[in-house]
Formats: sequence, C-alpha cells, structure tokens
Amino acid sequence: MTAKRPSRKEMLPLCGEIQPEDGMDPREFARKERPRKGDRKVRQLCSQVADTLSQVLSGECGDDLLRGLQVVTVDPAPDATQLVVTVRAGLPGEVIDPGEVSARLADRMGKLRCEVASAITRKRVPKLLFRVL
Repeated sequence: MTAKRPSRKEMLPLCGEIQPEDGMDPREFARKERPRKGDRKVRQLCSQVADTLSQVLSGECGDDLLRGLQVVTVDPAPDATQLVVTVRAGLPGEVIDPGEVSARLADRMGKLRCEVASAITRKRVPKLLFRVL
C-alpha cells in the first residue's frame, strides 16, 4: 500500500482553507530526530586513530620534533575516508615551525598510515591530513 497525498479537489470540501500540512501523516509531526548510526562509528574510528597516533608519535617515532607533538583532535573531513588530525607542540612555551612539522609528518605518512591500519578494522585506511597548531 502506497502513501498517497490527497489531491486539492478531494481536500477542499473537507476544510475551509487548505494549509501546507493538510493531507500529511500526523505521525510525521511527532517523530523525533534520531542520531544516525554512522556517526557513532565515525566517532569511534576517530578515537582509535587519535589513540594510535598519540602512541606512535610519542614512543615509536625516531624524530625528536615529532616526539614532542600532541594529538589534539581527529575529525572526519568530509567523511571517514579522510581524517583531519590536529596536532600541537607538547610544551606550551616551545616555538615550532609548522611548515617543518608538516614536512616531517609528510615524510612519515606511510609509517603512520600503516600503524593506523593495524589498529583499526577497516577495508580501507583513511587518508590522514595534518593541521599543526
């Protein structure tokens, strides 16, 4: 059975004035917005990637500059196929050139993606984009 909206001719004798809501299912008005199931999985993926990158950058990385970085956030951009990783210097008073940090992260991108791939259960590893604060 299909939901058919009544025509204007059918509704006119039943009411004095036709409103935009006339002919709609009243259950649609009471329906609440539910969070999408995919959002939970994307948040879970971002959390796993943040934990993995924090461990890799703090311990297993052979570069002193990258070892001092902290992972602030990991956000999907625009979806889970790409993730934006926001990092900052570990010490508050330390001044670091963002261009140099970005270049060193780009050099180690393969190693970082490999570590992320081993930590998550996905068919494809998301592309990592880094933003340095």
